[in-house]
Amino acid sequence: MLLGASKILNLVTIKKRVSGLREATLARFILRAKRAAKLRGEVSVLVTSDHELRELNQRFRGKNKTTDVLSFPADAVSSNELAGDVAISAQTAIYNAQRLGHTAAQEVEILALHGILHLAGYDHERDNGQMASREAHLRRALRLPMGLIERNSHSARRAQRARPQKRRGTAQLSR
Repeated sequence: MLLGASKILNLVTIKKRVSGLREATLARFILRAKRAAKLRGEVSVLVTSDHELRELNQRFRGKNKTTDVLSFPADAVSSNELAGDVAISAQTAIYNAQRLGHTAAQEVEILALHGILHLAGYDHERDNGQMASREAHLRRALRLPMGLIERNSHSARRAQRARPQKRRGTAQLSR
C-alpha cells in the first residue's frame, strides 16, 4: 500500500502496453472513478496479457478462458485501507476498442470503471440492473464511450432480433 500525506494512492502496473495509455494517466482516472463510485481504499490495477487473465480466471473462478476484466475485492479485515485489485487484458481492450470505434486507452478506462464497480459491491449477474444503471451514469459523468454492460446488452438484443423466428402453424412431425 502506498500512503502519502494521509491519502491512499492507487497502484497501476502496465505489463502489456496499450497505445495512448500511461500509468500516471490511468492512476488519475482510477482516482476519479473511485470518487464517482464512492469507493474507499486503495485499488491496484494490472494491465496485462490475455494469457495472464486466462490464468487468473482459471485460478480464481475456475473458468479456463480469457476475459476482459477481473476484480478481486479485499477481505473485510483490510477493507478500510484496501478496496481490492483489478486486472485488465490489454489485448482484449485493444480488440474491443478497434471493433467499437474508440481508443484502446478509453477501453481500458471502461474496463477499469467496470472493475471498480465490482469492488464497490455491484454484481451485474445478480442485481437486476443496478450495476448497469450505475455504470451508465458514471460512464457519462466520466465522459467515456458506451459501457461494458450496456454494450453487452445491446449486442444481446441485436442477436435476438437477428435470430430467425419460428413460424406459427407449421406441421408437426409424426412418428
